[in-house]
Amino acid sequence: QVQLVESGGGLVQPGGSLRLSCAASGFTFSTYAMGWYRQAPGKEREWVSIITPGGSTAYAEAVKGRFTISRDNARNTVYLQMDSLKLEDTALYYCNPRGMPNYWGQGTQVTVSS
Repeated sequence: QVQLVESGGGLVQPGGSLRLSCAASGFTFSTYAMGWYRQAPGKEREWVSIITPGGSTAYAEAVKGRFTISRDNARNTVYLQMDSLKLEDTALYYCNPRGMPNYWGQGTQVTVSS
């Protein structure tokens, strides 16, 4: 079955960095675009970034220039490097394979606070 395990979150000061990981299993990872999403308290889940099987990337305007998505198909893992973090980046972060809207991991909490 499809499993998604996010990790790497934590508490960081504004301007700091974190690297999130999402280990995937149960499907042919290398053939799927992988997205990162986030959900802040009291808000709906929003799309953050996506990477295609070929490595093309796209980002939400709110994170463009600060976040970098990458993937390692040999490890079935997608990453999100987050730099210059802002208070408004505080959220629970999830990964998801495009085309599988019912499969989500437990998420990893990112808290940006001074």
